[in-house]
This record gives sequence, structure tokens and C-alpha cells, in this order.
Amino acid sequence: MIEIKDLHKSYQMGHNSLHVLKGINFEAKEGEMVAIMGSSGSGKSTFLNIIGMLDEADEGTYHLDGKHIKNLNEKIAAKYRNQFLGFIFQSFNLISYKTALDNVSMPLYYQGIKRSVRADKAMHYLEKVGLADWAHHLPNELSGGQKQRVAIARALASEPKVLLADEPTGALDSTTSFEVMELIQNINDEGKTILCVTHEDDIAHMCKRIVHLKDGLIINDNPVDQVIAKNREYV
Repeated sequence: MIEIKDLHKSYQMGHNSLHVLKGINFEAKEGEMVAIMGSSGSGKSTFLNIIGMLDEADEGTYHLDGKHIKNLNEKIAAKYRNQFLGFIFQSFNLISYKTALDNVSMPLYYQGIKRSVRADKAMHYLEKVGLADWAHHLPNELSGGQKQRVAIARALASEPKVLLADEPTGALDSTTSFEVMELIQNINDEGKTILCVTHEDDIAHMCKRIVHLKDGLIINDNPVDQVIAKNREYV
């Protein structure tokens, strides 16, 4: 599903060059759930941005579902992002003046799907995350956990191949974090490939594999015994 070889990325900082990724090799097969960990400055955000086609590597190759991701113009990159990727962010990134239903509908609007079909699909995914009764509420009327569930429904609405979750529980308390991770685990159990950037060890162990980045390199990449989130709440 994802195949990355010898990935390098540098940024120009005045007269100096900051070498952020220093030769990353990484694969994720369909249906995997991988945690990506690393301290600030390790390169994990840059790595996720390249996978998400929000940035581009200087060297190396990146294949997503068999397609070579390289030198894409913004129109093609946006099309691929909408087709292949769903994004879940720490800060939710919901549009404040749109209802939960309209927020979930947004990716479908960009796919050119007509309004009635968008509404039906958006409601389906709100039902999936347990928020059908909140469909017509604005984000400021929702709790943090509910906002993240809307964001997950939005990420799923375009039926992407891969979900990219960037600190999905970072703004949530422990109990709500476990509820969100239970939902993400259920989505993974249905076959969705998920990459989850986190700095929280307990959240990482709710994935099936943990990749550690340090100074722009992968230093560990190991399968783990997955902790089931719905059981973790009661420990």
C-alpha cells in the first residue's frame, strides 16, 4: 500500500540547510495499523506530510497503492489526496460555521458528488461514529471527543485507502482518548490502513506496529501486542 525507499528531505534555513529526513525506508501493507513515534525534531511530522502529499521529498521514491508520487502539480496532488487519503488532526480542523453534517460532506463536495448523495453518505458516516443525533450541531456545541468523531467521519467519507492520524488524541483526556482509539481500531479491523503519529506510549501500543524515528532515521520498527482500547478504559 505504501512503499518508501531512501527518502531524504532538507529545508533551507538562511545560509544553512537542515537535513530532516536522512534516508527513510518504510513499507505499510494494506490493513496495517502503524504508530509513528519520535521526539520533537525527529522528522515524524515531515515524514507524515510527505506521505500525505502535503510536502515532497528531495530524494528517494514513494509509491502509494502502486502509484509513483513524484512531481505532482497541485491539482493532481489534491485529486490523489482526496482519492487515497483521509486526515485526522489533533486540532480537529472543523469549519466552525458549518454543521457536523456539512463538515463530513466537504470531501464529497470536492469529488463533485451531488448534494443529496453527499448528505446521505455524510449521515451514514456520522451514524458510524455514533453522532447521527448531532448532525445539525455546530462544532462549538460539541465536546472534544465528539469533534474528533466528526473529523474521523469526514476522513472516512471519501472512502480513502489510508487514514493518516496526526496526534489524534493529543487534545483529549484519557477516557475520551481511549474511546477515540476504540473507534480507530474498529475502522482498522474493517481493513483500513492507518498511520498514527503520537508521542504517547499507551496510544502507540493500541496500534499493531511501532516505528521510532530519531534524527531523521528509523531506529526501531517492531510489531507489538496490541492493547485493545475498549478494555483499557477500565484498567
